[in-house]
Amino acid sequence: MIEAGVDRHVVIVGASLAGTRTAQNLRTLGHTGPITLIGAESEMPYDRPPLSKDLLRSDWSTEAVESFRLLTPAELDELDLDLRLGMAATGLDTDTRRVSLADGTTVAYDVLVIATGAAARPSPWSPPSGVLQLRTLDDSRAIATSLTAGERVVVVGGGFIGTEIAAAAIGFGCEVTVVDPVPEPMTRIVGSEIASSLVDLHRENGAQTRFGVGVVDIRGEAGDLTVVLDDGTELAASVAVVGIGSIAATDWLTGAGLTLENGVVTDERLRAVGADDVYAIGDVARWPHAGRGLIRAEHWTNASDQARFVAAAIAQGQDAPFASSDYVWSDQYDWKIHTVGYRDPAGTSVIVGDLAAEGRIAVVHADASGEACGAVTVNWVRALNQIRRLLLSGGDAQSIADQLAQLTQRAA
Repeated sequence: MIEAGVDRHVVIVGASLAGTRTAQNLRTLGHTGPITLIGAESEMPYDRPPLSKDLLRSDWSTEAVESFRLLTPAELDELDLDLRLGMAATGLDTDTRRVSLADGTTVAYDVLVIATGAAARPSPWSPPSGVLQLRTLDDSRAIATSLTAGERVVVVGGGFIGTEIAAAAIGFGCEVTVVDPVPEPMTRIVGSEIASSLVDLHRENGAQTRFGVGVVDIRGEAGDLTVVLDDGTELAASVAVVGIGSIAATDWLTGAGLTLENGVVTDERLRAVGADDVYAIGDVARWPHAGRGLIRAEHWTNASDQARFVAAAIAQGQDAPFASSDYVWSDQYDWKIHTVGYRDPAGTSVIVGDLAAEGRIAVVHADASGEACGAVTVNWVRALNQIRRLLLSGGDAQSIADQLAQLTQRAA
């Protein structure tokens, strides 16, 4: 069991959103002990969602980049951190409570928070140049540099990240083709009720889509690539952006005695299984979700929620199970897509609104018993806000849909 204590030395490995917010919340909640924040990148902590959204489309001026930093210099000074950037963790000894670093030194801890996130799943195709992936600020800058008018861009992967990059490339005047082996890639995120409309959205904005076919090879070099599909088609490209998922950053934890299964497995309080006084949060954590079982959730709100939760546990002894807000958003051209909760494959869904006729829609998801468990909205923030409130109070999906329908009628 992890003791609460405002004077204990907290070491946080991972200086992205989850790690940085943990440090901030600790100080807000009255933790007065030393905090060491360790980051493998030399960059000051920054927000990641803009890497495929606003920042990717920006002018990359100093002002644009700095606006996405998680800390200002003044805020950093107030936190009184031992901040170690450009220094990857290479090992963990839970017996002696020490983290090993790439420079050969070690850092002792009373409480350890693992927030090392995830890395892009490596591309299986590696020509000398021209294949890019997105995970870091430098990756986003490299992709942005490649998105110039008239360039042919192939995006491999039709999830949110891939399609956001495709939308940015279209905005820069590129000729874009999105490839994914799933016929309607967005189905796995938003459900079948909306997935086909998102496919149509990309086509209407000028993107070519090759869904239902996979990539078997990428050869050539930057400016002259050939992307070979499994149906024999060959696509010419100047650059290929590969987004085929991620891998939890746990290599440095091998042999530490933790349970590593697609992330650091935790209990319902985000305490790492296999060690005392160790938490895991953010993209690297695999934790028991009340409705979905053991999951690893890679989204901004989950990282922020878990950072706040763990800070309260360390500073104040909070001992309730963690409950996620399960909120995700994406910008696709001028469409705003939001999801909250989750979609039960064994459940059903109720539709309110009509994208074609009204330009907005909400789909309320029910679990196998009919209870509402989540929703997705497109271009309808007011409905999203009402759904979030209604989900907290419980109830069936049809009842929530009926209340949304009334909202539509009053607005008409």
